[in-house]
Amino acid sequence: MKSSRDGPPQHQRTSSRASCRSMKDPAEYNVRAVERAARILASFGNESPVLSSSEIARAVGLHKSTTHRILTTLVHHGFLERASDGIRYRLGLQLADLGFRVIQRMDTRREAIPVMTRLRDKWDETCDLSILDKDGVFYVEVIHSTHTFTIAASVGRHLPAHCTASGKLFLAHMSVEDLKPFLERPLQAHTRNTITSPEKLRAHLRETRERGYSVDRDEYEVGICAVSAPIRDQTSRMVAALGMPGPTSRMTPERITDVSAALIEAAGAISRRLGWQGRSTSSVTSLAAR
Repeated sequence: MKSSRDGPPQHQRTSSRASCRSMKDPAEYNVRAVERAARILASFGNESPVLSSSEIARAVGLHKSTTHRILTTLVHHGFLERASDGIRYRLGLQLADLGFRVIQRMDTRREAIPVMTRLRDKWDETCDLSILDKDGVFYVEVIHSTHTFTIAASVGRHLPAHCTASGKLFLAHMSVEDLKPFLERPLQAHTRNTITSPEKLRAHLRETRERGYSVDRDEYEVGICAVSAPIRDQTSRMVAALGMPGPTSRMTPERITDVSAALIEAAGAISRRLGWQGRSTSSVTSLAAR
């Protein structure tokens, strides 16, 4: 009979080794070619929707020949496509298809669509649903107004956070630690009304959180005003923003008061469907005219 000093049985040692392997750093499992392809896809953005092979190689730090081989593979599978000039590249429709599959499985979106449709029907203004994506907001659903003069919002659009109603709402609900690196980056001015001072934006976000909704008046685009309210999950964490943009000519202070109250109520209803147990409260009347 073996003593305890002989160590655990063989099957226990094997199990222990397997457990150690499962706890390895995920970076150890990186496949170089896949990682490089991911970096190439990530090099495209709103500021650089079309790139040449040389520009991509510089952006990701790869040799031109290596970049060309990966680009050829990505084009073959539809993740990239040639731009209209036949030389440069842009993101392909296969990525859009994968993105829409992700959007369609989102519980928040599924619960929000009926509510958004009712809001659009009542106010005859476009209603949108967005999530936080890195340093901006990403629109996952848009129910369009029937007005001739309406907002050119679209699913898949990515806008900056610091000058949009939904984006500022996400920032207002960030912790001090999470917000700090965002405010340390330059805040680009899109109009004369864009808040570009970190101190002023911080104060504005504090007011936004206190009143329970966010307003963007000509901050991203002149002539456009938007209102947004938070959607929360069962942990009370903000997971999405319910917004209503419209021309400034229609978004009067009185209408903002009424729309903000309707959005807060609607966002609260969606939140409760997601398991939130709180109450939808705000100081709409006292702060809407700010």
